[in-house]
Amino acid sequence: MPERQLEALMWAQACEAMERAERLHRQFFHRGHPTPNWEAPCDIFETDDTLTILIALPGVAVDRIQVTMSAGVLLVSGERPLPPEMAKARIHRLEIPHGHFQRRIELPPARFEISGRHLADGCLMVQLHKL
Repeated sequence: MPERQLEALMWAQACEAMERAERLHRQFFHRGHPTPNWEAPCDIFETDDTLTILIALPGVAVDRIQVTMSAGVLLVSGERPLPPEMAKARIHRLEIPHGHFQRRIELPPARFEISGRHLADGCLMVQLHKL
């Protein structure tokens, strides 16, 4: 292959790789948060007077989590950023979700108030007291 064609091919491949990287970056790390990038798994337990929701959020700081309740829905949202030391690293594999997350949990028919929440061992525990 002539040198000029090889150079054009390499340039086209490099541009294509950059476009793929930009698409991935927008998909996982966009700052506008129009839609969540991932949804945290949860478990729900009920007793006679309490509903306890356990949401798996390993690596998420408590100050990056918002919990709201409205019209029978609990909404847990926030962000798990990449560690700062990874900002300039090459990504070989990205299986742990990062970026904006949101978990929308429809509550059973009853009136609730948030009576407690804490983060331990990578899980957020939200307790709702039945009114």
